[in-house]
Amino acid sequence: MINPALLSAAANPVYRMRLWKHRIGIALSFAAMSVGLFFLMWILLTLVVKGVGAINLAMFTQTTPAPGSDGGGLLNAIVGSLMLVGAATLISTPIGILAGIYLAEYGEKNWFAQVTRFVTDIMLSAPSIVIGLFIYALYVANVKHFSGWAGTFAISLIAIPVVVRTTDNMLKLVPNSLLEAAFALGAPRWKVATLVRLRAVKAGVLTGALLALARISGETAPLLFTALNNQFFSANMNAPLANLPVVIYQFAMSPYDNWRALAWGGALLVTFSVLGLNILSRILLRQKQPA
Repeated sequence: MINPALLSAAANPVYRMRLWKHRIGIALSFAAMSVGLFFLMWILLTLVVKGVGAINLAMFTQTTPAPGSDGGGLLNAIVGSLMLVGAATLISTPIGILAGIYLAEYGEKNWFAQVTRFVTDIMLSAPSIVIGLFIYALYVANVKHFSGWAGTFAISLIAIPVVVRTTDNMLKLVPNSLLEAAFALGAPRWKVATLVRLRAVKAGVLTGALLALARISGETAPLLFTALNNQFFSANMNAPLANLPVVIYQFAMSPYDNWRALAWGGALLVTFSVLGLNILSRILLRQKQPA
């Protein structure tokens, strides 16, 4: 039998109005999601179609070609990007984690911590080109040359706020009962922060580091003012250094077909590298979540 209460609710005009609003809201949300997924899949499909042809052995074994020459690869750009991103990760990760621990442990009623959070939020939303100009004025203009170290400092400033906010937010998720139990056993505060609190959310902190790594992997604007580019293979961090984002930017606007093909291949490589890092971070975070 049909519940009379449901019939009376369905006959209520207020109920019907709310039901229609709910259906319209769900329909609009689904439409917005569909539009976003359509353009995302369009971009990925275009990258795969135009970039897969440039993925070959020469791309990973040869350096960028000279203007008008055939062949060539992206070996110097790939190695340069790995050096820049690796050095920036080594700089930003410990600084960001330590700053996040300080904010979580001592930042409740501390004016300095509040200012740090405010500055961190500003840096999270600051245009990357502004950070590149800042490093150019502070470092490049004084040493009188572009260098890999300048590029490392620029993208480190982009990665640090991501690690700081992620670590701060993750540490706040640790239950107070766990911290009180550690204090009751006589553990000092620094041990509770590092051996108890940080260990409990190590997967979330690692996820923040991976997200920061993905964030800086495709940055182009800061590197134009700092590391610039190098057509030849070089591992000298104190000189202009080739990198994938700048090479993609320059080759994509060139009149040479092989340069544009390499630009599509480099874009595909960067995109799927960032996608892989995001998937890895999701997997690590999901493994530590309770069922």
